[in-house]
Amino acid sequence: GGRPPRTAGAGGRRRAAGAVALGALGVLAYQPAFFAGTTRNGVAVGTVVALGSAPVVTGLLAWAVRRRRPPTSWLLATALATTGVAVLGLAPGGGPTGGVDALGVLASLGAGAAYALYTLAGAALIDAGWSSTTSMGVLFGVAGAAAVVVLAVRGAAGLASPAGVATVLWLGLVTTTLAYVLFGYGLARLGAPTVATLTLAEPLTATVLGLAVLGERIPPVGALGLVVLAAGLGVLALGARARRPVEVPA
Repeated sequence: GGRPPRTAGAGGRRRAAGAVALGALGVLAYQPAFFAGTTRNGVAVGTVVALGSAPVVTGLLAWAVRRRRPPTSWLLATALATTGVAVLGLAPGGGPTGGVDALGVLASLGAGAAYALYTLAGAALIDAGWSSTTSMGVLFGVAGAAAVVVLAVRGAAGLASPAGVATVLWLGLVTTTLAYVLFGYGLARLGAPTVATLTLAEPLTATVLGLAVLGERIPPVGALGLVVLAAGLGVLALGARARRPVEVPA
């Protein structure tokens, strides 16, 4: 069910094609930039900088492009969460080498911008009447097709082994397909700025895993950043709960 897509005319088709192209570009750019940042600064710092910058970019772009001012709860939550990310991600001693690498931070910021790009592209398609599953499927399908071309040019010998196949299946079916079906479901019901800020739970989780599983270390001031970040998520969750969407695309 749901609304009929508002892409019947030539203008609508061009807008949809533009959203798909920009969203797929964001999907393609996100992973290389994200892993470049985590390689230089570690999982905890790389993740919090990448995902911590995403809601700010997403909200500001939505405000500028869609002329839609985010709610006050988003502004407060994002201010708290961004402060927490800054304290946590830029605390001395966060990276593998005992400090924060500037190029790594730039790469993580690039990942945050790429995340914002495909979040807004998905929201634009949903607003045009696409279902959340279709919009995510098209964005990642186009990006996946482009990635296959890149792999064909550069080679992918390591993926032919049993371990490589198992890794591809896990990443493709669980960490990508399932994750972004849920992501699209939330995007259709909460809006791009709110979804982008709620996903700050990811760097919070990554930081805990980095500490507990990978043996990374965060100084005491970084723990303060975690508390502030968690407070921002709490404010946003309460604000989202208080608002009821007027229209829910199927």
